[in-house]
Amino acid sequence: MSTNARKFTLFRNAAATIAALAALLLAAPATLAAPQASNGGTTVIDLPEAEGAEGIAAGKGTTFFAGDLVSGDIYRGDIRTGTAEEFITAPEGRAAAGMKVDVKNDLLFVAGGGTGQAYVYDLQTGDTVATYQLAPAGTGFINDVTLTQEGAWFTNSFEGVLYFIPVDNQGNLGTFEVLPLSGPAANDTFGFNVNGITAVRGGQTLIVAHSGLGTLFTVDPEAGGSAPIMVTDTAGNPVVLTNVDGIIAQGNTIWAVQNFSNQVSRIQLDATLSSGVVEEVITSPAFLIPTTAALIGGTLALPNAKFMLGATEFEVVLVDARS
Repeated sequence: MSTNARKFTLFRNAAATIAALAALLLAAPATLAAPQASNGGTTVIDLPEAEGAEGIAAGKGTTFFAGDLVSGDIYRGDIRTGTAEEFITAPEGRAAAGMKVDVKNDLLFVAGGGTGQAYVYDLQTGDTVATYQLAPAGTGFINDVTLTQEGAWFTNSFEGVLYFIPVDNQGNLGTFEVLPLSGPAANDTFGFNVNGITAVRGGQTLIVAHSGLGTLFTVDPEAGGSAPIMVTDTAGNPVVLTNVDGIIAQGNTIWAVQNFSNQVSRIQLDATLSSGVVEEVITSPAFLIPTTAALIGGTLALPNAKFMLGATEFEVVLVDARS
């Protein structure tokens, strides 16, 4: 395939992704009342010459890594200095959606979006350690990833499955496995379905965000069974997490990024993980369709995807994780 043909394919896949997201926005149910809080401590970090933005991951200290959705290139930045620069120039034909850093083994796990692939990079050298073809290109969208002590879990927004790549204590990678989902999280009737993913309780439970349903689900990593997390506001009213995308967890707290809604809901889960309360809705005038988040100390770092805005410049927005 020629260079121009490859670029056309990448942009066609990106356009299809944006169209699916737009359809979700039009079809999504309205979010019911939730506490509102504007965030005043905003800083913006440019991603020089990026063609897109989608995923971000916390590294060591105040470092973060962000991905170019279109080219697959990886940026390394620092919230302390407020700067970022290209770190990995991805081979042609790659894309970069959600990502996570294995700090212990200096590995970066990246979801490859419409390529159907997942990539693992060495953070010491920037070299590719492994490429996995999790789903056929064009028929799956590998959207996000989370890490446990046993390995990496990836979502596919077009199919009700998760993928698991085992990682041993020395950072050696194994053959990937497919976990079919059952229960309500397996619903794949929307343009985008299971999207963000995070692990809690030491990896004993996974939590996924379902964009089409505007809901969070717990998932059993052994059997694939799922159950809804009933989210309410502080008055007990049900909350639909419209446009929910990436999610991250710290203890029983979940930050759920809501892309086209330009907000992040901070949710406190109960001890059973069956319900949660939106304790704060974080907004910023700098948000332009943020998709995922990295928690670095008390700061959230979120890339602006700017879907459908015709943008030529992309950046990471920093806000306080709590008011």
